Parts: sequence; structure tokens; C-alpha cells
Amino acid sequence: MLQDIGAEIYQTWSEQQRREEIGKLVQGYQAGLSVAILCMMAASIAGSPAKAKKHLKALMTLKERRAAVAKVIDTADTHSLASSFLL
Repeated sequence: MLQDIGAEIYQTWSEQQRREEIGKLVQGYQAGLSVAILCMMAASIAGSPAKAKKHLKALMTLKERRAAVAKVIDTADTHSLASSFLL
């Protein structure tokens, strides 16, 4: 249920609006937002994990994405989630 917050609104947004909002999430991640929240919210905004992955790849360098996955140490599930979105 939590991951559906705003889903109806996001569906009305253009791809440019979605990219901008996901860009803000990336900035939030760079300022300390968890990678799990980055991935889940990006998927909600983009409309699917596959679309979120495309946006994240465009907004973050491969080096940044690899570093984000490498930093995940809390659970195997979170590491798997980060890997699926960022690599």
C-alpha cells in the first residue's frame, strides 16, 4: 500500500515530469536518502521498475550506481533490490 502513494497522480505526468521528480530523488539519495526508498519511489513515479531503471541509468553514472549497490549492507533483499534497479 505504501508504494502506491501518489501512483494515480504520477500516471497523469509526462515523461519529462517523471524524469524531473526522479532526478529530485537522486539528489535526495546523494544527500542521504536510502537506496531502497530511491528505488521504490522511482518505480512508483515511473510506473514500473523497468521504466525507473531507465530513468536512474540516465540520471546516475555507472560509477555512482555501482557505489550505491556496494554501500547496501542492511539486508540481502535490499541489496537485490538495488542491484535490479541500478545495475
